[in-house]
Amino acid sequence: MTWPRALPWIALLLVAGLVLGDVDLPGSDGATLAPGGTAAAELERVIHGDTIAVRIDGREERVRYIGIDTPETVKPNTPVQCFGTAAHDLNARLLGRPGADLTLRFDRELRDRYGRLLAYVHRAGDDAFVNARLVAAGAARTLPIAPNTAHAAQLSALQSAARAAGAGLWGRC
Repeated sequence: MTWPRALPWIALLLVAGLVLGDVDLPGSDGATLAPGGTAAAELERVIHGDTIAVRIDGREERVRYIGIDTPETVKPNTPVQCFGTAAHDLNARLLGRPGADLTLRFDRELRDRYGRLLAYVHRAGDDAFVNARLVAAGAARTLPIAPNTAHAAQLSALQSAARAAGAGLWGRC
């Protein structure tokens, strides 16, 4: 069989393998990166109050925190918003130095329209839930976007308490 005649069969076998879960193409979201799953990650850098760069299995990924939104600091054509720098700095303090071990927990959708991973971020050492800590400190507002709402009630309760206490942005902005 010649290559031109074999290619459709090869493509069919690859698609069948992907559908059945037997083949994981390099760079694809395989067993490690699956909706509802978890992944071990290493912090590369803090990009923003709710966005980080991590290394997973040797490749860099941008991660957008699920369920929260912090004031802007790096959005093009947008000035730094009230409490944005403080939110960024708190996120960096919570996560620690580059190289820190993290656990990413995924909800129902794995990526957003920009290709970023969507995750609940936890420090690996003590399992501190970073998304929740940012909301509790008043450094983030809740932003529930279906179908990724597994922790929406918890985050909402934390936001209510932070707002009532005038914590963070609730007392300054």
